[in-house]
Amino acid sequence: MINPGIFLGIFVQLALLGTLDAVTGLGPLGWIAGAAYGVAVGGFLTYGLNRSTARSLGPADAVTLGRSGLVGCVTALVVDTAGRETVTMVVIASVALALDAVDGQVARRTGTASPLGARFDMEIDAYLILILSVVVAQSLGPWVLTIGAMRYVFVAASRLWPWLNSPLPPNMARKTVAAVQGIALVAVVSTILPLWAGFAVTLGALGLLTWSFGRDTWWLLERHAFAATPAEVA
Repeated sequence: MINPGIFLGIFVQLALLGTLDAVTGLGPLGWIAGAAYGVAVGGFLTYGLNRSTARSLGPADAVTLGRSGLVGCVTALVVDTAGRETVTMVVIASVALALDAVDGQVARRTGTASPLGARFDMEIDAYLILILSVVVAQSLGPWVLTIGAMRYVFVAASRLWPWLNSPLPPNMARKTVAAVQGIALVAVVSTILPLWAGFAVTLGALGLLTWSFGRDTWWLLERHAFAATPAEVA
């Protein structure tokens, strides 16, 4: 049975798409993409709730779910309008990025932080970066897709090397680098930067992301190697 909060999230997604349609004239492809995204998010959340100790979504999860609805609208615009609604896309993506700082604060202040909520938040961020990288790649080249794909390549690699799934220590630099990706991509999508500056900003963001993933992977590798080393016999 679908959780009422998740059902409400799907309804909000459809309502946001309806509003977007009234503003931009969203076509069938946009509706299909946005609605499919909303249903997929609902399905993954239902799966996550069934596997976790939580039985309902917390207040921070509600914020993330609302942010997810905005990301669904960005998806619809990317699929349907082929860049014709750049201003609308930039505004919606910017609000979604800004709200990323809200759900964490809500979780801490209400004492409702959970592994599911943290994972939900991370996956929404990763998907937004992926869809924005698709837009930027249209002007700067397919290499930009590396930014959006890196998280998913890491997840795929963890299937082969399970030690990559080990928990990482909290790190502000990691969070900052992730935030920079979204900000940089939105700035380039907005076309406020000349092409050469957009190229430089995007390349710099990719460099930071590569460094961040590389550092975390090295830390996990060292931890795995240490755990696999037999203890010395006294």
